[in-house]
Amino acid sequence: MNRKIIKLFFFLCILCGCGLIGSCNKSDTSSSGATKIRVGYIGLTCEAPMFTAYEKGFFKEEGLDVEFVRCEWATYKDALALGQFDITHHLVMYFLKPLEQGLDVKFTGGIHRGCLRLQTAVNGPIKTIQDLRGKRIGVPGLGTPPFIFANRVLGARGIDPGKEIDWRVFPAGELGLALDRGEVDAVADSEPIGTLLLAGGKVRSLADQVKDEPYSDEYCCAVIVNGKFLSKNPKAVAGATRAMLKGAKWVQANPVAAAKLSVEKKYIASTPELNAIAISNINYVPSVSGAKRAVDSASAEMKRAGMLSPSTDPADLARRAFVSLDGVTDEWINNLKVESVAGGQMPKDFDITRYASYINSDNLPSCCIPHRDRVPLSQTLVENPEKKK
Repeated sequence: MNRKIIKLFFFLCILCGCGLIGSCNKSDTSSSGATKIRVGYIGLTCEAPMFTAYEKGFFKEEGLDVEFVRCEWATYKDALALGQFDITHHLVMYFLKPLEQGLDVKFTGGIHRGCLRLQTAVNGPIKTIQDLRGKRIGVPGLGTPPFIFANRVLGARGIDPGKEIDWRVFPAGELGLALDRGEVDAVADSEPIGTLLLAGGKVRSLADQVKDEPYSDEYCCAVIVNGKFLSKNPKAVAGATRAMLKGAKWVQANPVAAAKLSVEKKYIASTPELNAIAISNINYVPSVSGAKRAVDSASAEMKRAGMLSPSTDPADLARRAFVSLDGVTDEWINNLKVESVAGGQMPKDFDITRYASYINSDNLPSCCIPHRDRVPLSQTLVENPEKKK
């Protein structure tokens, strides 16, 4: 009898290993028949398209059952590579070095254009990027998108960021103060900090991802997917990509509504008003060809800046990093219609200079910098911008 039980046990194990007994493996579909997919996020302002795609049902329209997986910045790349989540959208430059080193991930479509700047005091001695050689640059953290962007800009102009720059780390909202106090000679920042500093007359931009070539038409953030998940679920990846691209188009049409959604659903810690300022200064114009060009140009310039291995062929890296998906095209995006909700846009008479003083607010969100949990402000900025707490 014992031998029969043992044989039956091993037989069942073999069936499970072969996937013949469904309960032995985690199902790829939900009880409703929708394909399960895990979407990673950190809790950043610029992640609004993902939150919108979920809350507005865009993932469901694609037959997807989404589980959000909250991640830490420090382990984000590894979490995607190891399959702790399947897809997200994130900074192109942030993933190119790991891709070069063999990380199995792919870009599939562009979410928004650049939000990063390298800035200096408006009346300071720094006039050009070359003047920064040997100087101090404030950043919100080593390895953050502003830090990576500054490295790329400096390296492309013959400055060794590792040897010829003194990097100083400050909380994102205190970068302007550090510049005022003379603690740094320049700062690298993201939206809305760069715009608020400009609005306050404190700085001028040495390199602006919004306006300057070759960055101005370059996509900062793109959809990126785990390579193994893509190979097994190309249809689901295409659907998730479309959902996020549609989310981006909706956010562009309704920045205030998207900002409110992100905060009220507790995806990020801020206020709807401050989040709206940040989102409204990000250019959410989704594109497939734009994302591919961004991967091409970022690979080439990161190679020139010394951020990639001397033996790396940037064109080959770009080819490996991007994949085209069925039904995910610029034509599809251009024909896509999204609603414009009442009150979902910034007021036509909105004056950002009135909000410059909020640069030091503990509730100020950032496009691509993780921020700690904060106590929301009680006032409504759009209605009462002068009533600071």
